[in-house]
Amino acid sequence: MTLYSRVRPLAFRLPAETAHDLGKRTLRAAQSTWPTRRALRAAYRYDHPALEVELFGTRFPNPVGVAAGFDKNAEVTHALSALGFGFVEIGTVTPYPQAGNERPRLFRLREDEAMINRMGFNGQGMERVKERLETDGVPDIPLGVNIGKMNSSSETEAIEDYRRVFDRLSPFADYVVVNVSCPNTPDEFDEASPEHLQAIFETLEAENDRDVPILVKIGPDDPESSVLDLVDIVREFDLDGIVATNTSTTRENLESPNREEWGGLSGQPIDARSTELIRTIAAHTDGDLPIVGVGGVDSAASAYEKIRAGASLVQLYTGFVYGGPSTAKRINRGLVTLLERDGFSSVEEAVGADLE
Repeated sequence: MTLYSRVRPLAFRLPAETAHDLGKRTLRAAQSTWPTRRALRAAYRYDHPALEVELFGTRFPNPVGVAAGFDKNAEVTHALSALGFGFVEIGTVTPYPQAGNERPRLFRLREDEAMINRMGFNGQGMERVKERLETDGVPDIPLGVNIGKMNSSSETEAIEDYRRVFDRLSPFADYVVVNVSCPNTPDEFDEASPEHLQAIFETLEAENDRDVPILVKIGPDDPESSVLDLVDIVREFDLDGIVATNTSTTRENLESPNREEWGGLSGQPIDARSTELIRTIAAHTDGDLPIVGVGGVDSAASAYEKIRAGASLVQLYTGFVYGGPSTAKRINRGLVTLLERDGFSSVEEAVGADLE
């Protein structure tokens, strides 16, 4: 029995957001000194040449990253690196501090190995995040920055929101993700309309002097035709990739008493839909558009399925909450076993294998 398996029942007695904040404070303390960081690395990092991925002009030591939402304000990026993740995506970061929705707004669905959140883009704002990245430094793994708009912004103001955050934080980023698919923010206009996306992409490209890779995060609930239309827009503007997928508003076949809470569903119940969309996008683009797969990743098998469907990298949040600090190590070790079993010398060789 692991330490986390003994601690988790105690943590799960706390409200989900309280436990999350406590966990981040623990990680923040653990990353505060070199000896504690080294201890975490020794215990949890797992390196293997087969896991390395070259993407977006940078090297990822392994394909397993932390999804946006876990470390919104860049507070524990160094601890997440020490725990063996191959990259971390902070955010969603907005231009100014924002309270988000009222608590409670994060719910565990233990029977379903899932979570529902309606955080509503709560965060400390871009200036505080920038200050922290300058003070703490960026981690020794690739850093993604997920950017969003203020909840009160109009369609026109939203464009300027994205530009401001991109301008402030892209110098620290190995890639930037435009989040236009969050189900927990006010739905004042169609954030994924072709016209709105075109305005965002044109604005960011005009600001992108450093050629920072730009990706867009899509949701799992739209029909396939709408998803492929969005993908075609992404290709038209020569963006660098897709993050698939965000959380879902569907509530099919759930057992937990919390299943009726409104917000975005994450974890095991959206695994199959996320993988299906990854496969659809990869086939539509002949594997030429990099995909970051997220949604239900909690094991080597679920990560490998997304990789074989066409994802070059995978991310998790809910799987980390349920699996604890050894999650990345366990998944990466399992990936090496699966790659060797199937005769692949690297993750890169396995990307899109099921499409052939």
